Amino acid sequence: MTPPVDAPTLPDASRVVDYLQEISPELRGCAILNEAGELLAASGEDPEAWTEPATELVAAADSAGGEPVAHAHVATGEGEAFCVRESGYVAIAVTERFTLASLMIFDMRNALRRLASAPNS
Repeated sequence: MTPPVDAPTLPDASRVVDYLQEISPELRGCAILNEAGELLAASGEDPEAWTEPATELVAAADSAGGEPVAHAHVATGEGEAFCVRESGYVAIAVTERFTLASLMIFDMRNALRRLASAPNS
């Protein structure tokens, strides 16, 4: 029998940002928003700088399909951007080029689920 994995508790959005940065060496930065698009936490010196670009990325992904997306991935020659919607939260991440998209989306979704299941979330 495999012993259970001792996953860290993610009690708040700032801990999710820290966690994603710990497990994703190719991550340049990330932000967590609530479903209404309000910034809860973000990496970097100026977390508020994430608000407009993050909400624009989510809005563009939603409008492309005509309904809220579960996730989106945009790759360019300079890097990649991801957005994941899960359990009432939205995570936005910017990474280096050639990041394994399936793993990044999985990690982001898992972190948001753990945030949503934390007491006081």
